[in-house]
Amino acid sequence: MKHKNRKNKIILKKKIWMYVLAVTIAVNTIGMTGCKKGGEITLINVSYDPTRALYEEYNQYFAKVWKEKNGQKIMFVQSHGGSGTQASSVINGLKADVVTLALESDIEKISEDGLIDLGWQEELDNNSAPYTSTIVFLVRKSNPKHIKDWSDLIRADVSVITPNPKTSGGAKWNYLAALAYAKEIYGDDEKKSLEFMRALYGNVLSLASGARGATSSFVEDRQGDVLIAWENEALQAVNDNPGEYEIITPSVSILAEPCVSVVDYVVEQNGHEEVAEEYLKYLYTDEAQRIIARNFFRPVNLAILEEYNDTFCTDLKMVTIRDFGGWDKVNEKHFSNGGTFDQIYEK
Repeated sequence: MKHKNRKNKIILKKKIWMYVLAVTIAVNTIGMTGCKKGGEITLINVSYDPTRALYEEYNQYFAKVWKEKNGQKIMFVQSHGGSGTQASSVINGLKADVVTLALESDIEKISEDGLIDLGWQEELDNNSAPYTSTIVFLVRKSNPKHIKDWSDLIRADVSVITPNPKTSGGAKWNYLAALAYAKEIYGDDEKKSLEFMRALYGNVLSLASGARGATSSFVEDRQGDVLIAWENEALQAVNDNPGEYEIITPSVSILAEPCVSVVDYVVEQNGHEEVAEEYLKYLYTDEAQRIIARNFFRPVNLAILEEYNDTFCTDLKMVTIRDFGGWDKVNEKHFSNGGTFDQIYEK
């Protein structure tokens, strides 16, 4: 991939930040570290909160494939956090070879800053989204508050856990899934829809910066009556603690489409173009798609998704981001400073 020479002044700033942060990157990452020497190479994947287990398993698979194919040992550095925060870190100098984030708009911000080539979504199948998810509720076993749908989340006796949509990609999906339900109930009456959203967020105990922090508040700290969660996070919690939690699938949710991209400017500087591109392409292989399903994300290979039909609910009404006019419109209207979210949460 050939980097377009855009925003030269900003790129100069990146070079300075990359040099400074190369020394401290291990502090901000979770995973194995190493340096390129002899037959070894290190690949840095900046991702979002709920993908930790997925990439731990996938990295082992890809390391084996790469070793067999090229005779080269590959090590991995994983960085996790709220998707929006992660995107900002890359823009400010975090030296990512690839980004695997919750929102296409977060990757687009990095592209607009000059680090990722234009047209990045066309590089891989399914608009560079190798897996999907949706939004569900996680409740305590036996569902003591009898929560069945979004309407129960505005009751006075229900406390809600969800992360902050200003920093978390998952939280934006949560917000839009709730708004989709409100629109289903109230139609074009935007005032009533916003009143519903204000009531829902009025029941939120606190806003964690990322999805994993919100899950920890609900599961480990035992806060709240219901967690609005990524499906994969909820399935993992039930799998780990089958006697403590259960999943409630709401009547309306949203198809969440996390995206991936090579960070072109970085890989051209460190010579990692081939390995970074292959790392993302192999996410679409059958074995990787099964790894994705085992870690409770929905594979985009429909035949493999069918293999896991006892795990994923397919009889679910899901809207998409396109039903809201796309991320540019959504971010401007709902998540910009002074936007709808600020208005309803401040009040």
